Amino acid sequence: MANHSITSLVTSIGTLTSRPAAFLVLLAYAALWLAFEPHSLNWHGAATLFTWAMTLFIQRAEHRDTQAIHAKLDEMLRSNSSASNITSIDDKEPEEIEKHRSLKQQGD
Repeated sequence: MANHSITSLVTSIGTLTSRPAAFLVLLAYAALWLAFEPHSLNWHGAATLFTWAMTLFIQRAEHRDTQAIHAKLDEMLRSNSSASNITSIDDKEPEEIEKHRSLKQQGD
């Protein structure tokens, strides 16, 4: 049970980092760093902030791509009535989805 809550928390954090608010957190962090420790915001600090920003950009792009794929798959599933039993997989954790896919691939 604890493992499920941890994976659920990590998944939620991953989703939150793909939101525009994450960039606001980064900007607030940089502003506070500049306000309270301006002497430590050297090129190492700038590299840290740029690395964090690039991570957020990548996370945002991946989330957008994933949502687009899901929208396309949802549309395909709606058009195929025999595939309606798989729509509940959206509520499962990534590890459970991988297990489901492995079982289906072994059955094919």
